[in-house]
This record gives sequence, structure tokens and C-alpha cells, in this order.
Amino acid sequence: MFGEILSGVGGCEPMVFPTTQDSLFRLAGRLLQSCHSRPQDVLLNTTRRRLLTGHDVLGESYSQIVPAEQRRAQGATFTPPQVVSAMVAWAKTQEVTFERIVDPGAGSGRFVLAAAQAFPGAHIIAVEKDPHIASLLRANIAVAGLVKRVSIIVDDYRSVHLPTEGRTLFIGNPPYVRHHDIEPRWKRWYTKTFQAYGLPGSALAGLHLHFLLKTRQLAVPGDYGCFITAAEWLDVNYGSTARAMLMNGMGGRSLHLIDTSSQVFPDAMTSAAIVCFEIGTRRRSLMIRRVQSLAQLGNLQGGMNITFSRAENQDKWSQLIRPNHSKQKSFIQLGELFEVHRGQVTGMNKVWIAAEQAEGLPACVLVPTVTRAKELIQASGSRLTDAGPLRRVVDLPNDFSRFPTQERERIETFVAWAQSQGAKDSYIAAHRRPWWRVNLRAPAPILMTYMARRAPAFVRNACGARILNIAHGLYPRIPLSEADLTLIIRWLNANVRLGGGRTYAGGLTKFEPGEVMKLPIPRLEQLRRMGIA
Repeated sequence: MFGEILSGVGGCEPMVFPTTQDSLFRLAGRLLQSCHSRPQDVLLNTTRRRLLTGHDVLGESYSQIVPAEQRRAQGATFTPPQVVSAMVAWAKTQEVTFERIVDPGAGSGRFVLAAAQAFPGAHIIAVEKDPHIASLLRANIAVAGLVKRVSIIVDDYRSVHLPTEGRTLFIGNPPYVRHHDIEPRWKRWYTKTFQAYGLPGSALAGLHLHFLLKTRQLAVPGDYGCFITAAEWLDVNYGSTARAMLMNGMGGRSLHLIDTSSQVFPDAMTSAAIVCFEIGTRRRSLMIRRVQSLAQLGNLQGGMNITFSRAENQDKWSQLIRPNHSKQKSFIQLGELFEVHRGQVTGMNKVWIAAEQAEGLPACVLVPTVTRAKELIQASGSRLTDAGPLRRVVDLPNDFSRFPTQERERIETFVAWAQSQGAKDSYIAAHRRPWWRVNLRAPAPILMTYMARRAPAFVRNACGARILNIAHGLYPRIPLSEADLTLIIRWLNANVRLGGGRTYAGGLTKFEPGEVMKLPIPRLEQLRRMGIA
């Protein structure tokens, strides 16, 4: 009826595994019905045993049936059991009595079930916006025998009003939805609500920060919280307000940064951080630690004590517990050796990256250009030596009068075609004089990727290629020999890690030019003595 038979785990009988959304929701409905009318149902008892041993059959089925891209658009990324266990264990170590537990984005109920077992005297409120996922949540709660202890609210957490009802633990995985997909009214709510706390909220914030703010709004002194979120808010400008809130009034206790090399969520390339707080406490410091894997989470204890005064002066919190090489006498900032500039923006790649429409143009306006990051990542020996395979970008001068008549007519024909494609009306072109001049920067001796799910690649530009805005160019401030450039590239490729940039929830780490110039690097004389070359 429901799909494939799933073999038993941990002594449980085999059970059916849904293969479509319809069969999944029918299974949830059958389980609910059996809880009320057929308590000895084999499927019900098998599901209960699996659920109480950490196997969320309904949630796991939903994750397999519904494509990851569709779930991510709704923020429906379910939390691994190891993370749930660690966060609930932290709450247990606080040695306080929680009368109420609130999960703001309950999903299929993983935090709800774990917290119910850990705090048998607490009433639990599970908030879930998606009615389909809420049906899975209801089934899991019924199967676990928690109907009398759990209240389910099917609504947007930001719309929820909760009465003050004893000490509350807020715990869960706030959904991540990028600001592009957040309605304008909720962006207005975010900025207006932050203004009430005397802080400037940014419309660029993702949904997980909206949930953090809503929790601050609902919580009262003495309440606790523990959330796992995408970690990018620790480093980006629009996260600065949330960081300030954590230090002022939200009672930040600890941060646990999970290394980007550890894929926390099986179906989402994203960085992750667990934040723990106690509302209303006045603390002077924040405990921060970095773990390499989920197995190291434990009960979220330990770390390095970072004073709030130091945190306030650090614009990237993920760097607070990294070794500060720049303080070593033999280290300087890369910006002392190089200026760093992003590659050029064309305004309309389909026009300016040469294809059939550019045939017959003079060779001097067809410039070999790096247009894809993989061209640098795949460069042999970190050297780009052959411009032949690179695509050409049409880079026209201001004035065409120097060209012979035939070439000038061909250029004018191309410009007319480009205008017909809307190239003149793009935002970038509207701010160029003349609008058709892409004006590629001079070749940089060193090129680097700046956004990827891997550490940046630094490459010697031995063929004089130009770059579009998928790469940065490093331009020496002082004369550097070929040997020096080689030393620098090898050291950067060996030592620059993802943590040096800002990691977004898609798992992409981005290095802005200013961040690249702050990268620590040994002095040239030290590099030469190290003999890296």
C-alpha cells in the first residue's frame, strides 16, 4: 500500500517505507487513526519503537520524497539526531526546571520528542507553518503518546502570541530562507521590531534571524534558548544587529561552530553554528569553540572565553578563536603586498562574452578572459599558462575612428545588435561612458577564486588573462620577482582556509577584496627562508 518494505532496525519489525507524498500522508493518517482505535496495530507499534530509538520514519521519508531544492525554498531541512541530542543535553545541564518548551519550527518533531523525554514535566508548544509537515508532526506526537503534553500551532512563528507561562526553553532549528524569498511586510516587521530594541535591523537578513528576533520578543528574563542556524550571520554585515542583540539583553552564553568540512545536514551544503542563551542575564563574555565533527559536540560544553568587548570590535565572529597570525612578528597582512580588485562586471554576459554575434570583430577587441572559476581551480600547477581555451570578451574602445573602414563597420553593426538585445539599458551599462565599453582591468599577476564550497585557488596569471567578476586580481604594491610570486602563491594555497571568508547558508564561502587584504602571510624574507618553492 505505501511502498517498499524497510527492514527492521534495532530489533524492530520490518515496515513499509512511503515512496510518494500521497502515500506518506496516508501513512501518517493511518498511524493517527490507529492511535485512537487500534492501539495494537503492528505498524503503529513498529513505528513507535523506531521513533523512540531515534528513527523518524515520517521525517526521513519526507526528506527522501520531496526534492532538497523544494524543501530548502521552504526552510524544511530536518536536524540530524546527533545535533538534537547535543542541544537537549545542554539544556539538561542547566539544572533548572522548565515549565514550557517551545520549538519555533518543529518540522516532524525531532526536538519535540527529545525534549519531551528529557523534561517529562514540561508542556511543549510546537510551531509549524506548513500544514503538510504538521500532519507528520501530529502523527509522530500521537505515536509517541504525547498528545496531552504537546500543543501544535500551525502558523508562522512570527505571528504567534504566547502568554507568560513559567520558565521556557526555546529550542530548535529555525528555518533558513534567504531574504530574496521573504515578503516585504515581514522585512518591515524585522526592521521595526529591532528599532524597538534600539538596534537597526537589515532587510537582507534571512528567516532564521527573524526567528531569533521573535524569540527575543516572546522570551522573558529567566528563559533559556538553544538554536542551530546557518553560521553566516556571525560574519556578514546584516548579522551585526543579531550579534549585538545576543550580547545585549539576549544573554548569549556560548557559540559552537561546526567546521565547514563537516556536512551537518545531509542534503544541504551549509555551515552551521549552535547558539545558547539565557534571557536577561548580564554576562561579560561568550564561550566559543569550534568542532570538527558532530561527534565532538557532546553536551555543548567547553570552549574559549571571549569578552564581549573583544567581540564588539570583531566584525567576523568565526575568527574569534582562530590563531591570529598577524600578531606574529614574521607575519603581515596580504594587503601590504597587494591591492585586491574584483574582476569586471559586463552588465550582460550573453552579449559581451563573444559567441556567434562577435564573428568578424577585430582580434584586438576580443580579449582572452577568465569567465568561470573552474578555469582557475583546474589550472595545472597553479599556473594559467595558455589563454587559448579561454573565452573572449568583447572590450571596445571609446572611439572607433582608428579602425579601417571595414572593421569599423563591423564594430558598429555589433554595437547596434548589442543595443537591440537591451545591453545599453542594463544597470551597469547605464553608468558607463560610453555604454558599450566593458573596460577590462589590466592583467593581474595573481588571480584567485573568491566564492566556492572550497578554499580559494590562487593562480599565477602567466598568460596575461583578464577576469570577470567571478575572480579577484592581486596587484603588487611593490616590485616582486617571479620567485617571490611563486612563494606567495604556494603559501596562500597551502594555508588559506574557508574560515577566512564569510560562509553563507548555501555552503558557499565568499572572500571580499577587503577580507583578502587582511589575510595573514609571512614576510617575504620569512617565506624565502622557509624555502616553500
